[in-house]
Amino acid sequence: MRHALTLTERALGRVAPNPAVGCVIVSPDDRVLGRGWTQPGGRPHAETVALAQVGQAARGSTAYVTLEPCAHHGHTPPCAEALVAAGVARVVAAVEDPDPRVKGKGFALLRGAGIDITTGVLEKDAAELNAGFFLRIKEDRPLVALKIAQSRDGKTIPPPGASRWITGEEARRFAHLLRAKHDAVLVGVGTVLADDPMLDCRLPGLEDRSPIRVVLDTHLRLPTNSRLAQTALRISTIVFTTAEGGEDLERLGTEVLRVMKGAQGRPDLRAVLGVLAQRGMTRLLVEGGPTVISRFLEESLADCLEVFTAPTELGDTASGEIAGLSDRTRFLRTATRKLGPDLLESYRLRA
Repeated sequence: MRHALTLTERALGRVAPNPAVGCVIVSPDDRVLGRGWTQPGGRPHAETVALAQVGQAARGSTAYVTLEPCAHHGHTPPCAEALVAAGVARVVAAVEDPDPRVKGKGFALLRGAGIDITTGVLEKDAAELNAGFFLRIKEDRPLVALKIAQSRDGKTIPPPGASRWITGEEARRFAHLLRAKHDAVLVGVGTVLADDPMLDCRLPGLEDRSPIRVVLDTHLRLPTNSRLAQTALRISTIVFTTAEGGEDLERLGTEVLRVMKGAQGRPDLRAVLGVLAQRGMTRLLVEGGPTVISRFLEESLADCLEVFTAPTELGDTASGEIAGLSDRTRFLRTATRKLGPDLLESYRLRA
């Protein structure tokens, strides 16, 4: 099952609106016969990929899957039916699928066909990997991860005239990997005006995994000559606003969506997350700046934190302290790693 979970990670950020699933098929004498993970766009499913590798050897085998096999007809036939037809003798599953179309029905179909079922194996690990899918089903929003790059004294905006980079090259490469594992990346228009970012993934071999780009822009200040607007036909770009207008941006391929007003007339964050969930997105990476990051923390809409800290102090001429970041008691630190001179601390919301 641990191997199946590592396969699941390969699908993160590429399979929305479907869950990311891993499957390993093992022979009666404990040989791995086949393995698969959900393919880009959400299909074919992991079980289908693994069974295609195995063929007739699947008869009498055990399938380890990280999520309950689907039992409904969508773009592909149900995976539970495929496992039955292949002659699999046993299915070991990590966690039940919360989707009402599946919930318990996949297991029931397998049991009805005489297949031995074991559930709950590494359930917590599997649920964490698919937390975004679960949140979309249960709370109508994607998982929200906040990516923060700060100096040792807590500043996220360098002083005037200094390099705009706080962390080093290794940390920036890892940030691109985070983009590849999320369906969408979000910034405020202030970040666009200050940095004119691309918000794509530029890691060699992963250039095709750039997420959908989302901008919070209360007054529609996004310049038409910005790199986001100029590349909107190539990489999907959504602007959330409370203002009228935006036709010039739409002509360039940017989608302009109006949502209800939240605090200070800004786009309501819960409304934004609801729209993203309705469009099938399960994982959102928020890259800032400090105003946007602080809003997600203040409104208790953050599920994960990825905090990059450089060893240098920027001093009083720098700015960008994030409200609420110093108090991380609501979060559990799950990992730390050195990235060159910088430290990355990963947190998730306590259960």
